[in-house]
Amino acid sequence: MLSPTLRPNPSSTIASAVEGREANDLNAVHDADGLPLPRRYAAVAAILGAGVLVVLDGAIANIALPSIAQQLQATPADAVWIITAYQLAVVMFLLPASAVGERFGYRRVFAGGVALFTAASVLCAVAPSLPWLVAARCLQGLGSAAVMPLGLALLRFTYPHRLLARSIAWNALAVAAASASGPTLGAFILSAASWPWLFAVNLPIGLVVLAACAGLPSPPRSVRRIDVWSIALNAVMFASFVLGSDRLVVHPLHGGALLAMSALCMVLLVRREMPKAAPLVPLDLLRVHSFRISVIASVCCFTGQMASLVALPFYIQHELGQSAVTAGLLMTPWPLAVMLAAPLSARLAQRVPTAWLCAAGSACFASGLALCALWPLHGNPVLPIAVFTSLAGLGFGFFQTPNNQNMLLSTPKDRSGAAGGAQGTARLTGLTLGSLLMSLMFGMLPSHGAVHWGLAIAALAALMGSVASLLRSPARARAT
Repeated sequence: MLSPTLRPNPSSTIASAVEGREANDLNAVHDADGLPLPRRYAAVAAILGAGVLVVLDGAIANIALPSIAQQLQATPADAVWIITAYQLAVVMFLLPASAVGERFGYRRVFAGGVALFTAASVLCAVAPSLPWLVAARCLQGLGSAAVMPLGLALLRFTYPHRLLARSIAWNALAVAAASASGPTLGAFILSAASWPWLFAVNLPIGLVVLAACAGLPSPPRSVRRIDVWSIALNAVMFASFVLGSDRLVVHPLHGGALLAMSALCMVLLVRREMPKAAPLVPLDLLRVHSFRISVIASVCCFTGQMASLVALPFYIQHELGQSAVTAGLLMTPWPLAVMLAAPLSARLAQRVPTAWLCAAGSACFASGLALCALWPLHGNPVLPIAVFTSLAGLGFGFFQTPNNQNMLLSTPKDRSGAAGGAQGTARLTGLTLGSLLMSLMFGMLPSHGAVHWGLAIAALAALMGSVASLLRSPARARAT
């Protein structure tokens, strides 16, 4: 017989059941409706504005490297660290930022990332030396690492479920627009002012975005413990991977040692995180078939994207004899096609299984790259190249939006931050692999052969993304 202290109280049991139903009803309403419309506009402005801010800054910094190197009396090789430091900070802290967001609140960490990015932009603008500027770019990367995954997670709590695919499409559209306009905007600023203004313009934009963060949703926090040792292993793993990949061709022993260190850190990190319910590396999410396949497909397609974006300028300028301006114009249809495809794919995703959309999009992406590599170009190659890059961009746009939607919706809602971190990590891993691929091609083959083989392998990587997407088709998912 139960003691009086352990015997259930009927009235309290009924009250608990009623409270549980009410809580579930409220959660269902929140899941269905998202934020009310006036507040939703502020939240969307904060999420899209922050995403555009970090992407635009990364895009315009590249064009300023010669001016920065000249004014700060740095060599071109040293000036490249302005880009490398930012990318390293992002890839090292993308997953930790997701974990910190789940623990301390998505809105708080996202707003902190915007504030850090804005303050670091001011430090970049007043940098008196290259080491100062590189350190400030590291801080910018830390802020960007908090913005990228948590912005995607916050979209899930901002929009109604029926509009989530459209919101992801608008996010992709904004990012593509920022990527496309970055070099042009950077050139316009440099034509009227010195390079510090490239970073100074982030201050008013960042303050506006920071004010809009007050309208962001406040999802419930997790009770997970932040493991400092896991964060350190994660940082060393990705830093060794990026640096080792970069040095593998020129310094094989040094690059190989760094890659071996990255592999060792990965083994130690996985063993440490495996028993946890909410691991830093989202092993729990990777056990979900649909999520795992989406991550693999994303790595494949971003590998193809980076390899082709490195190879195409060399192909257009060196093989086809076009100017740098013409090369830039011929590359412009790619992001424009992504912008066009993003909202269309979101509408189709409501009627067609996302696996089929992703497979068709990445197959179209692969076709555009294969045509660039194999089509015999004679006379005026401008029109065929513009058509092929448009086809590649259109296919990539039809792949990216539904693939991101599937990655986000195939995970529990309280792990949205981890899903966003995994999406960003897959993208950066693919970009690194694509860059390494082209470095190997240029190191082993003459320029003509390297470009054509690079484009062909990029097309093969995109085709692998198409095949991977088919593995999560509805029939396959039911069988699994």
